[in-house]
Amino acid sequence: MAVRHQLIKRSPEALWAVLADGSRYADWVVGTAHSRPVDDNWPEVGSAIEYTVRLGPWDLTGHTVVRHSSPPRELELEVDSGRLGTVRIAIEVRSWGEDSLVIVDEHPLRGPAGRLHNAGLEFLLQLRHRSMLSRLAAVAENAPHGAHTGP
Repeated sequence: MAVRHQLIKRSPEALWAVLADGSRYADWVVGTAHSRPVDDNWPEVGSAIEYTVRLGPWDLTGHTVVRHSSPPRELELEVDSGRLGTVRIAIEVRSWGEDSLVIVDEHPLRGPAGRLHNAGLEFLLQLRHRSMLSRLAAVAENAPHGAHTGP
């Protein structure tokens, strides 16, 4: 399982405002070129966002469904990448003084990614998470204090 954490200099509530904005996932999720909520109730359980990944001249689309949501502390997502399969991503936000300790736990659930899961894939996920958490920190920390980033 690829688990990584990072201290982000924003309160859990301010960080949750970023997570609750389904249109901003492309700002911090590595590999995502565009994202948009499918419905108006993101990130409630069962709600979804659609995303686009660009690989050279190709655009691949998929969707992410909320499987568990406990604002502002826990968000569990199932990412469906079509033929590549699905992945579970759990994001935990803990108070750490005035800041937030964010823990990301990702692992394949179904499809080829689950069958091919190995140490090499874990290494790549760790690199992806390092970049993703740095980008999430930049988005959250550069938002004005107390600003709501959602719709």
